[in-house]
Amino acid sequence: MVTRQFPRPKDLFDLMKFKKPVWNATDRRLASALTIADLRTIAKRRTPKAAFDYTDGSAEQEISLARARQAFEDIEFSPSILRGTADVDTSSTVLGGPMALPFAIAPTGFTRLMQTEGEIAGASAARAAGIPFTLSTLGTTSIEDVKAANPDGRNWFQLYVMRDREISYELTRRAAAAGFDTLHFTVDTPVAGARLRDKRNGFSIPPQLTLGTIVNAIPRPWWWWDFLTTPALQFASLSSTGGTVGELLDAAMDPTISFADLEVIRGIWPGKLVIKGVQNVQDAATLAGLGVDGIVLSNHGGRQLDRAPIPFHLLPEVVREVGSELEIGVDTGIMSGADIVASIALGADFTLIGRAYLYGLMAGGRRGVDRTIAILGEQIVRTMKLLGVASLAELTPGHVTQLQRLTPRP
Repeated sequence: MVTRQFPRPKDLFDLMKFKKPVWNATDRRLASALTIADLRTIAKRRTPKAAFDYTDGSAEQEISLARARQAFEDIEFSPSILRGTADVDTSSTVLGGPMALPFAIAPTGFTRLMQTEGEIAGASAARAAGIPFTLSTLGTTSIEDVKAANPDGRNWFQLYVMRDREISYELTRRAAAAGFDTLHFTVDTPVAGARLRDKRNGFSIPPQLTLGTIVNAIPRPWWWWDFLTTPALQFASLSSTGGTVGELLDAAMDPTISFADLEVIRGIWPGKLVIKGVQNVQDAATLAGLGVDGIVLSNHGGRQLDRAPIPFHLLPEVVREVGSELEIGVDTGIMSGADIVASIALGADFTLIGRAYLYGLMAGGRRGVDRTIAILGEQIVRTMKLLGVASLAELTPGHVTQLQRLTPRP
């Protein structure tokens, strides 16, 4: 029999320990986010539809993005036990410099449209975390201002080759003069992909007011207040704006881009050169013989060719072919630290996060980007400990099995 007694006040008080309240609304909002998906939910609630859909959407039926995310879900980890992994080392040396975590912030266009702190929030958060920040050609903060926000950290520049080649060459020289250490020469955008969400929303730079955008803005006055009381949104590295995103990209990009352009850029750029947008093994092998330092397996976040190859699926074969000659990055579909750990285990030297970073930015500006990095960092450390590895170098393909859903028909 259980002996019962009247509850003692002291016992009750011991149980009644309340959490210290968080008075700042942004801090409270971000503290409630435990995953990147949570940040996405907050971002969607706080951001007008056109800006959110520009970040969240991809091309045509959005099949490429869905498949990329599914590929990361379709993995099975193989942990080891009794390895004594109380502390893990998440640092590495990539493209000649240090990285405290195995991911960098990816280049994103129109970033201040999502939240007015834009690239400054990304660059300063990257500096604090010890990871690289990548500025897009279509960025809304200048090369020099990003350098000022991240003066002693690693800055990378993403380059589109435009119809007017001299614009691209001048941007390359400016990035070099500002001390950016790596150039991401992007090759998967000879023309703009069909981003149907943007077309349906009438998305443009600067935003155009319609009855729909006004109605959508009513419950989001904070976004419009920020937008209207901060410097005008414009492309910091380009002189002309106006029109839909697709029209802007079509005006800036050039379908005649070729290996000859790569040769010219290699002659101008003094730092590390990475080719971003590689989507097959043959191209990776070709690039290995052309004096580049690395490649990024990417289908542009699913925003260009729908039904493009899945970068994470390409990774093992590309590593076998050129992993001893090139440093290899991977992006598209990464939404957790476990996705990053799986990529490193299969041979990637680094990963890039785009949407995950922007969800944090929309959810809370600089503090939201810090929260994105913290969530991914915590997930990386926890996954590594559960796998029984103490450093990134200990991760091997044996730790990951890629389960198959899509197999080619003979």
